[in-house]
Amino acid sequence: MVTEFIENHPYEELRVGQSAELQRTLTRDDIVLFGKVSGDLNPTHVDAEYARGSATGAITGHSLWSSGLISSLLGNLLPGPGTVYRKQDMQFHRPVVLDDTVTARIKVREKGDNNRVVFDCDVVNQRGETVMTGLAEVIAPSEKISVPKAELPEVSVRHHDSYADLLESVRGLDPIPTAVIHPCDAKSLQGTIEAAQDGMIAPLLIGPEARIRAVAEEQGLDLAGYRIIDVAHSHAAAARAVELVHEGAAEILMKGSLHTDEVLGAVVSRSTGIRTERRMSHIFAMDVPTYPKLLLITDAAVNIAPDLTAKADICQNAIDLAHTFGVEEPRLAILSAVETVNPHIQSTLEAAALCKMADRGQIKGGLLDGPLAMDNAISLEAARTKGIDSPVAGQADVLVAPDLEAGNILAKQLTFMAHADAAGIVLGARVPIVLTSRADSVRARRASAATAVLHAHALRRNAVSGFKR
Repeated sequence: MVTEFIENHPYEELRVGQSAELQRTLTRDDIVLFGKVSGDLNPTHVDAEYARGSATGAITGHSLWSSGLISSLLGNLLPGPGTVYRKQDMQFHRPVVLDDTVTARIKVREKGDNNRVVFDCDVVNQRGETVMTGLAEVIAPSEKISVPKAELPEVSVRHHDSYADLLESVRGLDPIPTAVIHPCDAKSLQGTIEAAQDGMIAPLLIGPEARIRAVAEEQGLDLAGYRIIDVAHSHAAAARAVELVHEGAAEILMKGSLHTDEVLGAVVSRSTGIRTERRMSHIFAMDVPTYPKLLLITDAAVNIAPDLTAKADICQNAIDLAHTFGVEEPRLAILSAVETVNPHIQSTLEAAALCKMADRGQIKGGLLDGPLAMDNAISLEAARTKGIDSPVAGQADVLVAPDLEAGNILAKQLTFMAHADAAGIVLGARVPIVLTSRADSVRARRASAATAVLHAHALRRNAVSGFKR
C-alpha cells in the first residue's frame, strides 16, 4: 500500500500571492455530521418541510461549513502541518444549498513578524457566485514537515434507529411459541436462545437431538428449560414444524441450518402444508442508516418472476406487515427502471395496473404509486426535479421490486454498501416464517424475531376480532 504524505510550506517558503484551493460538494451527510458535532439544529439545515418555506426553498448548509473549508486549506496545504490558526474575519454573502459544489481559495496577502501570515479567503459556488469572503491570520511553521496522511475511520450517518424502536415494541409481550427448524449450527442455535432470553419466543427445537446438544455444548449454551423434538433429519424437522402449526402448538416458524427450499416445501405441500389463499412472499424490514424510517423491500427471496396476480398479493402482504409496525397507511413505490409507463417495459405496465387495482379496492390499506424509479421513490429532491407530484414519491415505506433478482440485489446493495441491517420474514402462510441467513448480523437476527413476534400478536388480535385475510 502506498502511503500518502502531507508536506507543509514553512514561513520562509511563502510568497505574497501564493495560493491554494479545493472543491467540495455539500451532501446531506455533511449537514448531519456538522449539526451533530456543533449542536446547530436550525431547521433550515435539517428539516426539508421547514426549509421549503425559506428564502431558498431548500435545505442549506451551515455557514461555518464554508469557513471550515478554509481551515482545511490552511492546515493541509498552505502553510500546512504545524500551522497555528490565530484569527478569522468572515462575511457570508449567500447560502450553500444541498448538492452545491463550492470552490474555496486562499492567497497570501502579507507576511509579518514572528511568522505571522495573512491570507485572503473566498468561497464561490458552481455558478461563480460568491458565498463567503474574509481574511485569515495564522502563525506559519518554521520547519519543513512531512507527515503521513491520516486515514480516518468510515463514518455512517444513521438518521434513526428503527430496530431499537422495533425491539422496544415487543418488550413485555407474551413470548410466542416458535418452531425452530433444524437449529444444528452455532448461529441458528445461538440466535434462538438469544431471542428466548429476550422474552420474544418460546422455542421448540426440532432436529436431531444429539446434534443440537453437541452444538450447545461446543458453544457453551444452556438448553435447560427448552423442549427438543428429536427427528432424524432436516426434511423431517420441516414437516414436524408444520404439523405443530396445525396442532396450534406453534405460531411462528424459524429457519435453522437447512436450505430455504426445505422449509418452504413443507409449508406449501398441498396435502399437509399451511398455505392460505394469499400468495406467500418475502419482505425485508431494513434499517438503512441514511433513510429516515424503516424501509420494507419485497419480494427478494420467494417469487422469482411474479405475475400481476402474485404482485397484488406481494403488495398486500407488505401492507399487512407495515400495519403491524404501526404505519396506518403505508406508501408503496412500485419500482421499475423509469417513472413513466412504457409498453416495452413490462414492469411499468404492471405497476400502473397495481395502482388501478388499489384504486378499485383490490389492494387495501396502503397508498400505491408507480412506476417509480429508485431515485424518485426515496428522494424528495429527485421527485421534485422530475416534476413528480405524488404522496408516495420520495417518502416510500415499501419498495416493491419488479422481480426477485432486482429485489435481492437491492437489499444486498443496501446491506453491504450502505451498512444497512436486513431483517426478513415470509408472510402469506398461516403463520409468519423467519428466514435467517448465515450472513445476518446478531442485530438483524433479533430484529427478524421481533418482526415475526409482532406479526404473530397481530394475527392473534385479528383472530379474536373475527378478521379474515
